[in-house]
Amino acid sequence: MLRAKCPRLFVFVAALSMVSCRRTEQGDGHDASEKVETFDFTFNSTNMTHFAYGVAANAAAALLYGSTFVPVKRIETGDGMFFQWVICAAIWAVSMVGDMMLHSPKFHPFAMLGGVIWATGNMAVVPIIKTIGLSLGVLIWGSSCLLMGWASSRFGWFGIAAHDVSRPILNYCGAGLCLLSGLVFFLVKTDVELHPNSDSIPLLIDRRTNSGSYGQSSSEFWIDVIRPKTRRFIGCLLAHVSGLLYGSSFTPILYIKSHSSCRDSVFHGASVYDLDYVYAQCCGIFVASTIYFTIYCAAMNNKPRVYSRVILPGLLCGLMWALATFCWCLANNYQSAVITFPIVSAGYGLVAAFWGALVFREIKGTANWFIFFLATCVMLMGSLLTAISKL
Repeated sequence: MLRAKCPRLFVFVAALSMVSCRRTEQGDGHDASEKVETFDFTFNSTNMTHFAYGVAANAAAALLYGSTFVPVKRIETGDGMFFQWVICAAIWAVSMVGDMMLHSPKFHPFAMLGGVIWATGNMAVVPIIKTIGLSLGVLIWGSSCLLMGWASSRFGWFGIAAHDVSRPILNYCGAGLCLLSGLVFFLVKTDVELHPNSDSIPLLIDRRTNSGSYGQSSSEFWIDVIRPKTRRFIGCLLAHVSGLLYGSSFTPILYIKSHSSCRDSVFHGASVYDLDYVYAQCCGIFVASTIYFTIYCAAMNNKPRVYSRVILPGLLCGLMWALATFCWCLANNYQSAVITFPIVSAGYGLVAAFWGALVFREIKGTANWFIFFLATCVMLMGSLLTAISKL
């Protein structure tokens, strides 16, 4: 079956609104061929419009991704497990609304695996932000995410189709610079607070163990008891691991799309539009986070540390992440993923750097600012080379 879709999907956020889409189903035979030819002619005559839509979608995705964790930066989140579940629940709820607006495309359970991978990496977000800060943390996992996404699509890892580029030397140089920037970021020292405010008493604790007193142990977190240098090393390591998992989270979707044209594949005839898989991925995110939170509750003897002030900010974080994902997938419909991946990954890292460095004052000292600026420039140059290598 030949199928074409015209997403007219761009008034995505009037004030962080939802996504809407129009899709056209086509049947077999002569009529379908005529529709495909008409669509191609329309696309060729509106190249600049589609390019502008792609740029706008990339910019919206970078802005929203980079601001995702800003609402909880100065709110005590404890060990982060409850926050992890709240943000994932919000992501699933927003994706469900988006799925209905997309007229519920076919659900592929395999795409849920990407959500599981993402939720696994997201468990380390709170320790990362507490140890090395928002700016440095997002920049490090952004560079690792960019490299993983680039390598898997460039070389065809995990069974997905390899993407050829017209300028391979520029492509490799860009990837190398992104790798170098991730190493240079290790040298940046950040000034972060482990407990942002006085509201560090969890809502659900065992009051009897402390005879009615909230002792220091009630809010103690494992990063509180390790040395600053070790804490910083662990934060950087976790950021790199999370970035690799984030970069792998879209691999199941790319696998389905790569095998949609194979007649002997179970995914034959599957959609080639990323937007059709967002809901399945978000279902995997919510299922995995619920399982992780259940295991956490059992390990805590049914006394999880639930911080009430994190609920509304956590829902806002999930809303922004889900909207950013819809924007990114929309951009992939107008531009190649090889173009959008480095742009969005570098873009949201810079947005987070702006929040952390200029608003939250995480980076202090002339030397630190110089190293931070140098690494940022290297990452920008690497992303730019990677992007233009496809043009």
